[in-house]
Amino acid sequence: MMGLILEAIAAMGQNVRWMSWNLFLGLVPLALSFWLFRKPRSRWLLWGTWVLLGATFLPSTRHVVSYLKHIVQDVGTTYVLGAIAITLALMALDIWVLRQRGVRSLRWWGGFFWFIAFLPNAPYVLTDIIHLIEQIKDGNTVWTVTLALIPQYLVFMLAGFEAYVLSVMGLGYYLKQQGWGRFILATEITIHALSAIGIYLGRFIRFNTWDILANPDALVNTVMNDLIGKRPVVVMAATFVVIAVLYWVFKQVSLGISHRFYYNLSSSESIGETAASADPIDLRF
Repeated sequence: MMGLILEAIAAMGQNVRWMSWNLFLGLVPLALSFWLFRKPRSRWLLWGTWVLLGATFLPSTRHVVSYLKHIVQDVGTTYVLGAIAITLALMALDIWVLRQRGVRSLRWWGGFFWFIAFLPNAPYVLTDIIHLIEQIKDGNTVWTVTLALIPQYLVFMLAGFEAYVLSVMGLGYYLKQQGWGRFILATEITIHALSAIGIYLGRFIRFNTWDILANPDALVNTVMNDLIGKRPVVVMAATFVVIAVLYWVFKQVSLGISHRFYYNLSSSESIGETAASADPIDLRF
């Protein structure tokens, strides 16, 4: 028994760093959606997201630092300093000019750009099932695969895809609040299509979000030249269908849970108010 436990721990330990990194990237757009679109009423969701962001970032801290050094070396110090200067200038412009006009600031649009850029990382976790297949082929026992690896992968993929669902739902809520509710379905379809393209670039061409800064020329050339072939189109179409179907299912479940939670909360508040109004003693407190 102890041997099986140690084998399961070792097999799961092999996945900690890359799973935490991929999940961190998938949680970034969810955190951005809280700022851009809607701050959730649920403290569990809000603080749970921030805790998960920190927990998934820590195992990859060294990886992030080394990759940032790689970006600086490839892009150049001048570019980085220029980007920082431009960002500070846009933030100042946002504070002193645009906000006074009552329109969305350049800082908001910058956040929205990174929201879209990072968003495919959330459904991307579904493709990591290939790592499970590889671990099964490596000769892990049936008990290790069934009781350790499969639950680990399920939690990982469910968390990543739910982050995608909540992020897109937040955008839909924002559109509705702005009076653009009729565009929600079209926006969701567009985002699913963009995510399918992003997943193909990440899984098969091996690009990642950071290449927007570190390797923009190759990224643009690939998008313009290599995505019009028959195989990429078929793969992206299948990916789009999977994302769209799963998104609809997860959205219905999320809405059901949300409605149930807020219904119970509202009922409790109503009962409390009724009891308080019926008992004059309670009014003193």
